[in-house]
Amino acid sequence: MGFKNTRTVRIEWGDCDPAGIIFYARYFEIFDNATAALFEAALGMTKHQYLEAYGFAGFPLVDTRANFIKPTRFGDDVAVESTIEFGTSSFTVKHRISLKGEPCAECTEKRVWVVRDAADPQRIKAHAVPAAVLEKFSSAPR
Repeated sequence: MGFKNTRTVRIEWGDCDPAGIIFYARYFEIFDNATAALFEAALGMTKHQYLEAYGFAGFPLVDTRANFIKPTRFGDDVAVESTIEFGTSSFTVKHRISLKGEPCAECTEKRVWVVRDAADPQRIKAHAVPAAVLEKFSSAPR
């Protein structure tokens, strides 16, 4: 099994629609934050720090899909479990949101490690995930 990070997120009033359940787009915000937290946990630094330390422009989302199983509501403290599998320049992150052990939502993201193009800094291009990053993920406590 690969590296896994679990965090607790509280569903806030502003996350909910008029029916009192979380608005589906807010889940994608939670998933995005969970991906950043996954890297923070493995690398031992904040997103700002690891962007600078590894000299890259980020890891944009290129494909995503989600399955909404059970609604969550204002005040719920949900567990967000995230795992990762690396390719060469891309990686897949899987998220599972649960409430009291019951699954509520699942998401799969495909992201790409990108750097600025030296010829045109306004452009980004895929780049292999650095070996140092892969090593941190493989040696981090699971």
